[in-house]
Amino acid sequence: MKTAPKEFSINCTGDVVTGDTIEFSEGVFGGSHRNPSFLGDRVIQSLVTKDSYGAAKQQHTFTIEVLASTGVRPLEAGTKTTRKGRNIYRNGTKRMAWSDESLRGIVADAKHKRGDKARINRDARQKNNEENLRY
Repeated sequence: MKTAPKEFSINCTGDVVTGDTIEFSEGVFGGSHRNPSFLGDRVIQSLVTKDSYGAAKQQHTFTIEVLASTGVRPLEAGTKTTRKGRNIYRNGTKRMAWSDESLRGIVADAKHKRGDKARINRDARQKNNEENLRY
C-alpha cells in the first residue's frame, strides 16, 4: 500500500492532471437527499489515476486513489473513487511536485487539448440545436 505524502506546496486549483498527488477538502453531508445536513469537512490526499470530460455538459471527472483522509467520515486509504473537478477545486487544491515537472507539462498539454476539443464539439452541438429550433 502507498503511504500518505506530507508536502503539498503547489497550488493547482483548476488544473489537476492524471499523475498528480493532490490534497483537497470537501464538505460531508448526512440526512436525506432532500434535506441534507452539513456534518463537517473532510481532507483527502490522493493520487489522480484518470480524468475525463463529460461530452454533454463539459463536466471534468477525476478517478482518485485515496492515500489518506482526515476529518468527518474519513475515506479508507486505498479506496478508489471519483470526484467532479468542480468539487475538487471548490475549496482550493494543492499538489506535490513531480520528480520531473516537464513530464507533468506533457500530461497537462494533452489534457488541455482534450478539453479544447470537447468545448469545440459542445459549441457545435449547441449551434446545431439552435439552428434546428429556428425551422
